[in-house]
Amino acid sequence: MKKQQLKSAPSVSELLTSRMELILYNDDVNSFEFIIESLIEICDHNPEQAEQCAVTAHFKGKCCIKSGTLNELSPMNNELNSRGISTVLA
Repeated sequence: MKKQQLKSAPSVSELLTSRMELILYNDDVNSFEFIIESLIEICDHNPEQAEQCAVTAHFKGKCCIKSGTLNELSPMNNELNSRGISTVLA
């Protein structure tokens, strides 16, 4: 039998600097216009990029809207969530 090696938990500094994704989930509550405006304002998307993300989330159920570190993405995630937009960090 092979022995499994246990992985140690990542350190706080590793979590803060590792690459993550901000994922937008489809919902039936918010309008496309509101989602698009929020992505432009909060995530610094251009209008075409914001529209593509909103449409992708609508038809596929979710869409990666931004990649970056936890420090970069956490404020965006919090602001989108405070507006009632379903996002998570993964």
